[in-house]
Amino acid sequence: MGAVHAVERVRAALGRVGVNIEIREFAESTRTAQEAADAVGTSVGQIVKSLVFVAGGNPVLVLVSGANRADTGKLEALLGAPVERADPATVREATGFAIGGVPPVGHPSSLPTLVDEDLLQYETVYAAAGTPNSMFAIAPRELVRITGGRVVDVARRPVSG
Repeated sequence: MGAVHAVERVRAALGRVGVNIEIREFAESTRTAQEAADAVGTSVGQIVKSLVFVAGGNPVLVLVSGANRADTGKLEALLGAPVERADPATVREATGFAIGGVPPVGHPSSLPTLVDEDLLQYETVYAAAGTPNSMFAIAPRELVRITGGRVVDVARRPVSG
């Protein structure tokens, strides 16, 4: 799949849910949360990591703040099944995109989606738009709306004590 086609699929998916926003493409990679934050000039916390996990044999999309790591124990409690990170082939099959460019929308079929509550503290967040060097800005509540996501605590927190 070509990069142009991937970005156009995301643009079309956004249009279908009534979102007409600019998709920005960068010369540099936005594959990691830090690279993405550097490219758009924002904090790493405002970057949306689109992670695919497998829970009970089914893919689940987890949208996590770039500042956080997903806590698989919390995911298992939320989903009621053992959870593991999806391998690259499973990610591509479930989303139609390769790791590093997985957008929150535009997948072949709707995926159950969990949204990191920490993303909601920002006015704007930045998500991948289908390639490792494309992104779009969106209000977090709008991201929740267009993905049908459930806002939950998914972040691994430091153990205090």
